[in-house]
Order: sequence, then C-alpha cells, then structure tokens
Amino acid sequence: MPAKLRTLLGDHPVARALKRGDVHSPGLEFDFADVKVPNTAFKRVVRDLEFDLAELAIVTFLLARAHGKPLSLLPAVVNARFQHPFLVRNAERRAFAPADLAGRRVGLRSYSVTTAVWLQSILADDFGVALDRVKWVAFEEPHVAEYREPPNVERAPPGSDMLTMLRQGALDAAIVGERPSDPQLVPVIPDPEGAAQAWHKRTGAIQINHMLVVKDALAQERPGAPEAIVSLFDQSKRAAHLPGASALDMNPVGIEAVRRHLDVAIDCVHRLGMIPKGFSVEELLA
Repeated sequence: MPAKLRTLLGDHPVARALKRGDVHSPGLEFDFADVKVPNTAFKRVVRDLEFDLAELAIVTFLLARAHGKPLSLLPAVVNARFQHPFLVRNAERRAFAPADLAGRRVGLRSYSVTTAVWLQSILADDFGVALDRVKWVAFEEPHVAEYREPPNVERAPPGSDMLTMLRQGALDAAIVGERPSDPQLVPVIPDPEGAAQAWHKRTGAIQINHMLVVKDALAQERPGAPEAIVSLFDQSKRAAHLPGASALDMNPVGIEAVRRHLDVAIDCVHRLGMIPKGFSVEELLA
C-alpha cells in the first residue's frame, strides 16, 4: 500500500515534473495542498504539523527544530537567491548607506523570515551595522510561535501597508519579498549584484530560501521514504534541465551538494542569536 503524503510544494520549475506526476515512485503518493503561495502556509507546517512533506524556509525550520518540533530536513533545495537587492529605500528621500541604518526604521514581513535574516547577516558582517540599534517594524508574527523577537522589534499598526509606509516616510527602508516594480524604490546596498557575487566568492555558498522537510513520524514509519522523495525531486530537477548551462546551481540535491550552503545558513542564524547552538548537517537530516 503506497504512503499518501499530505504535501505542501509550490509551482516551482524544479518541482513541476513531480507535481504533474511525470516522475513517481510505487511506494509514494502525493496529496498536494491547494496553496498558491507556500509561505502563507508555513505556520501550518510548524505549528499544526499538517503536512507529511513540505517546502519550508530554512530559518523557520531551524527555529522550529530548536524549539523541538518533530520535523527533519531532506537534502534538497527548493529555491535560493542572493538577497542583497531586497532591502530598499525611497529614492525621493535623502539617500543613505547601509552603514547608516542604525537608528532608522526598517520594515519587514516578520523579523525571522529567511530573506530578512540573510540581510541582517549581510548588514552586520559586510557593513558593520549594529543590528540592535535598528528599529525593526514587523507586519506579521513569527511562524514559530515559541520564538521571541528582540526588544528592538515593534509591530506595525494593524491594516498598515509596508510599501505605503516607506513611500510616506514612516519607514526609512524595507525588506521586500520581490523586487518592486516602482522605480521610486531602490536598493539600499549599492551594486547589489556585485555585492552578491563578492559574498558568493568569499563564502562559497548560495543563500538558501526553502528546502524540503518531512515529519519525523514519516521517516520512522517508512524509513525508505526520505531517500525516495529526494530521488524524485532530483529527477524532477533534471526534467526541468536545471541548472542551465554555465549557471550556478540554485537547487542542489544530495548531502554533499547542500552541505556548504547549509553550514553557512546555520552559522548565520546561530551568530545572530536566533538558535542556541549550531547544528551539524547530519543531526538535521531525516
């Protein structure tokens, strides 16, 4: 009898063949949740443990694991990107450098979302920003209910809009999920693409966004399931012809393929004081 897995997975190119059923395993069936934007269901992953298999933001996973949630990682990166362009300011107001953020108000969806955490690390490491002197304005609570934000995080007024506040001057900068189409909103980090290339050259890593996770119960009840899922994901990636010729692989699959990227992510979250210890890759894997 095949295992039927309640699954959260977005419509990413890397996952297309898997979601269409073009690649399959005789021992597994996938019941894909009808969720167009997976991050809107991340609370259901870590609070309600609703899904047997899910894509999950790496920082949310690390916080969940630190708070004892029965979830384990699979060595498969669903998406990744360099986050440097996603800290923006209003070009119609006085310009400032990343190092000038201390004392300024910076909006973000939630303090512990992965894009924000990568950018906090970049600001601290590469621009010397004292993160505890930034006034962070969060528009949502953390996905992991047990996580406690630092005291310099305040909640935005109910019903307020982050980009409207940025345009009106109630925020000095904002961490956004996608590049704004509005030319009025420009990156705070100069030459963000060049800065991203320099970061990659220095660290040898990509900045992971989402990876696959499974409930521990699945790995315990069906020990072969995690390996089979990773194999299917890898087949789906190959069907999408990823990575392209001469392109950086943003969807690494396999323990050794993800190790360096994951080590850098774990170290980032630990050094920011968001988890009490640095995990090894092996202790996180199903």
